[in-house]
Amino acid sequence: MIIMASSSQKFQLLSNLFSCITIFFLILSTLASATLKVGFYESSCPDAEAIIKNAVNQAVSQNPGIAAGLIRMHFHDCFVRGCDGSVLLKSTPNNPAERDNIANFPSLRGFEVIDEAKAKIEDICPNTVSCADILAFAARDSAYRVGGINYVVPAGRRDGRVSIMEEAGSLPGPSFNAEQLTRSFAERGLSSAEMVTLSGAHSIGVAHCPTFSNRLYSFNTTHPQDPSMDPSYVAYLKTKCPPPSGNNNGEEPTVALEFFSPNRLDNWYYIELKNHRGLLSSDQTLLSSSSTSKMVLNNAKYGYQWAANFGKAMVKMGSIDVLTGSQGEIRRHCSFVN
Repeated sequence: MIIMASSSQKFQLLSNLFSCITIFFLILSTLASATLKVGFYESSCPDAEAIIKNAVNQAVSQNPGIAAGLIRMHFHDCFVRGCDGSVLLKSTPNNPAERDNIANFPSLRGFEVIDEAKAKIEDICPNTVSCADILAFAARDSAYRVGGINYVVPAGRRDGRVSIMEEAGSLPGPSFNAEQLTRSFAERGLSSAEMVTLSGAHSIGVAHCPTFSNRLYSFNTTHPQDPSMDPSYVAYLKTKCPPPSGNNNGEEPTVALEFFSPNRLDNWYYIELKNHRGLLSSDQTLLSSSSTSKMVLNNAKYGYQWAANFGKAMVKMGSIDVLTGSQGEIRRHCSFVN
């Protein structure tokens, strides 16, 4: 027996089908808005990437350390609230911001480069290019300028409106061991291999003496200095970092994170780990830990492969918890909200 649907039943079926189709396209729209895109500003602000690249190149020509600062800044931005430019916001009387946390100040450098690029872009493309995207492009341009590492940067990030100083305390610290580092990166969706690859950014930049001076003078009750460090390297570091005291007048000397080629982003970071010249505990632990040592050795041996993986890992890191579509805002000035 064939049962014919009534007109009211047909209407209900069509109504349900239409609702399903509507929900389907709403889901697609949401997914599309949450996807970053290469060439995002091709039509809306075609000169944006060139302006950022010029600002980075000029700054790095005057001070090579700016490249390390910008790469580090992008990392610190993405690891707190996602890649939303929150690290760029200045503190207000009622709200201390991320950039003033001890994990960021005074180690982060390059804010003025982002501000300069933003000002020039606003002159020709107002309210179009986010500060979060500018920082992502600047990190890429820094990697190319000092390491010849090039990769495409998907864009479309929006800027966050919140920056809280205490939240920067969740950043991986200089005394972290391999297990803690792996866990910290995993919480942001990054693998242990990507963690080891991104740690190679420590082939450039500097560290302040207090972040590692315990390895030179007060490692433990048995060893005043870390026995895993090359003794000649320890002797060199002691000439740069005197024993901690209360008479430093607020000054904190710095030492290059990687001794051999401190201004070149390359795989010498891993070679120096093999030589027991990892400056921070969080560096040397990558070789001493069985879970990451093989990765270190491979990166030390295959520099070109490490460079390619570095670009891929930077792209993945740059997509952490991004704001897209109508979320957040496009700041007119990177250091404060609209």
